[in-house]
Amino acid sequence: MNPSLITYGTLILAVSLEVMATSLLPQTRQFTRLIPTAAMLCLYGAAFFFLSHALKTLPVGIAYAIWSGFGIVLISMIGWIWLKQSLDLAAVIGIALILAGVLVINLFSHSAPH
Repeated sequence: MNPSLITYGTLILAVSLEVMATSLLPQTRQFTRLIPTAAMLCLYGAAFFFLSHALKTLPVGIAYAIWSGFGIVLISMIGWIWLKQSLDLAAVIGIALILAGVLVINLFSHSAPH
């Protein structure tokens, strides 16, 4: 299997787990509810575990740019769709610019493996 595919697959898994953990944060009610808090901590732990594996190949700056960029986009979409949180035009433009930055890094940077 292609090593880049494994690296980016691991990073995508890490981002997905982090977004799930972040989505659980409101359910913890400031860490006063045991089950959502335990699930959130496990998901964050798993996310960082897989991130550490992606860092075997990716530079930390590139991995973190992808992690944070996709994380912001995904958690914003979750907030908008499921939590009924509004996004104004400035927020949508900012999120689009973040996503564009992640794409530029991955498509044109020689720092990221292709």
